[in-house]
Amino acid sequence: MKRFYLITNEVKDPQGGITQKIISYLENHGASAVCVKNEKQKLMHFGSQGTDCALVLGGDGTMLRAARNMMDSDIPLVGINLGTLGYLAEVESAHVEEALDKLLQGDFIRENRMMLSGRVEKQEKTQEDYALNDIVISRCGSLQILTFHIYVNGQFLTTYCADGMIVATPTGSTAYNLSAGGPIVRPGAKMILLTPICPHTLNTRSIVFAPEDEIAIEIPRGKDGGLQRMEASFDGSQKITLQTGHRIVVRRADKTIGILKLNTESFLAVLHKKIGEG
Repeated sequence: MKRFYLITNEVKDPQGGITQKIISYLENHGASAVCVKNEKQKLMHFGSQGTDCALVLGGDGTMLRAARNMMDSDIPLVGINLGTLGYLAEVESAHVEEALDKLLQGDFIRENRMMLSGRVEKQEKTQEDYALNDIVISRCGSLQILTFHIYVNGQFLTTYCADGMIVATPTGSTAYNLSAGGPIVRPGAKMILLTPICPHTLNTRSIVFAPEDEIAIEIPRGKDGGLQRMEASFDGSQKITLQTGHRIVVRRADKTIGILKLNTESFLAVLHKKIGEG
């Protein structure tokens, strides 16, 4: 690899010292690196010149934003963790030079991570967006129990009463899905996870679906017959409002995002370090 594109979270690197250190290291080793503040606007021009890799400096949130902005390109990402707990940003700041050496030498494995497509169907219009981690449906306004009708491949499955619903990818299994009691899945796997948030029945559990399945979540009237108002959040950023009569159809996206793995440790070993023995 010789051409690099840097995406920096300026909150995590306010003076730009780490970013500049990486640029200098790459240039001193015969590579080129460009850092721009608005990657969404400038990516198309820079990507057309043969970019090999995008280095994302920040945390998992920065990685998720970069993935959404770059999913139409074929440029893989490497996350450099400047935050606290990072699953997507696997390179710690203390080991940046070692990671850069591996990239320059071609010592890495590319994983193409599946993404989700969420199509919100309203009476007046249809909206669609994408997520690498998850699509989360949660309440708007006052605390109340939410009711969801779940359909799989056009067939009614069940009704959930919960504080919200999570539809996650394997990459997102260690995010909100894990906090809500959902299963942990190897990031390279192909499946869709459906996890209720604080379900109001004791026997309610997550459901794992095949990647070919299409999951429709319909918003009915509330338990008291009243109007339900919610919002669908895509990777915690883009939000679309929902209410009774609307539905969101989630399926495996046609697009994927490439993430380069530099760590030779197994997924289980990394997981052990992140969550600890307890």
